[in-house]
Amino acid sequence: MSDVAALTDRALDQARRGDTAGAEHSFRDLLRQAPDDVQALNFIARCHSARGEHAQADSLLQHALVAAPGDAGTVKNLAASLVEQRQWQAAQALLQPLLVEDPGFFVARLYLALCLQQRGEHAAALTHFYQAVSQAQRQGHWTQPQTTPPGLRRLVEHAIATLREGRRHTLQQVMAPLQQRYGRNALQRIERAVAGYLGELQLRTASPAQRPTFLFIPDLPSPPYFDPALFPWYEPLQRSTPALRAELISVLEERQLLAPFLGEPGPGRGGSYLGGTAAQPRWDGFFFHRHGKVFVENAERCPQTAAALEQVPLVRIEGHAPETLYSVLGPGSHILPHTGVTNSRIVTHLPLIVPDNCALRVAGQTHVWQEGHCVSFDDTWEHEAWNRSDRTRVVLLFDVWHPGLDEAERDAIDALVRGIAELNGEDILAG
Repeated sequence: MSDVAALTDRALDQARRGDTAGAEHSFRDLLRQAPDDVQALNFIARCHSARGEHAQADSLLQHALVAAPGDAGTVKNLAASLVEQRQWQAAQALLQPLLVEDPGFFVARLYLALCLQQRGEHAAALTHFYQAVSQAQRQGHWTQPQTTPPGLRRLVEHAIATLREGRRHTLQQVMAPLQQRYGRNALQRIERAVAGYLGELQLRTASPAQRPTFLFIPDLPSPPYFDPALFPWYEPLQRSTPALRAELISVLEERQLLAPFLGEPGPGRGGSYLGGTAAQPRWDGFFFHRHGKVFVENAERCPQTAAALEQVPLVRIEGHAPETLYSVLGPGSHILPHTGVTNSRIVTHLPLIVPDNCALRVAGQTHVWQEGHCVSFDDTWEHEAWNRSDRTRVVLLFDVWHPGLDEAERDAIDALVRGIAELNGEDILAG
């Protein structure tokens, strides 16, 4: 092993053991042999920053950028040094390009959020604080002191406190006009749902198998499957099954019209949702709406299906809902157990092509689709679906409002979804 490699190993081992002074000394020894070592330059620069020696830190980081132009870690460390010097605008100018290149660089996003907050851009700061914390915590970081680097703990605590207060204030503003319009009594369930979302109230679902990932409306009847008598629009929709199936078959003849339901395959894209016996499980969609966007060409290609969908009480939230599609599950494919985002919406299937050995299971209760017969279920219960045949299974899938919600509650959920999504900077109903 070379002297440089040995010194690097020694310095990293000392850093892992919390011996920062020893690691700094070893990295200084390393720089005497390798003056352009970027890792050593960055570590020593962070040590200077921790002591408030910003000029020395910045000099070393500039040296590192000459040795490795554009190195993301070095740019982030230089921005952090500028933050410590309260040079908010200069730090922001370094951080924004980093996040364009790598949106998942959550430490850089955390510093950017602080810069925005200090410059008075509070709404944008809230969004970036949320994204930084949620990205980190999804990867197991910042969930407790032990998973948060000591140098970031105060800033992470500040981010979480800012989120708590900022989100409460924002959602109070969202609810205020609705309370004036309908009265507080009409919105009691929604106010409790907001308190649960903010973590101020512990809401209990009907069972551990019911796990909404976003918004839970308490005291709302949520059986796994719903009584068809609750949906008077079933009958006319079911009568249109032959016409809808004919339009579907014309689509299936041109496979390129379908899109992967979970997005294009790749790391983190749908792998946890799909399994089965097929070498390449397939779950595709031919969309009429997705996240509220209308697919005009698809509607024109299948006008009777599009018209039929207009006759049901779809969830309509600008920019987020409805979601309507031919849901196409390939032979040997299994949509693995998972839960949906909110019990305020109900998923409905109108089965159009159902081979043998295909079924839906919600909360442990198996339902075998029957062509032309709708089924509606609460997808916040753990559910799965499978196609164990050698043919394609297709249902017309769409989301409708829970029949237990009244107009005031639907309006409040509409406003809350749009308000929270704007804060989060993401589509919270996707899933």
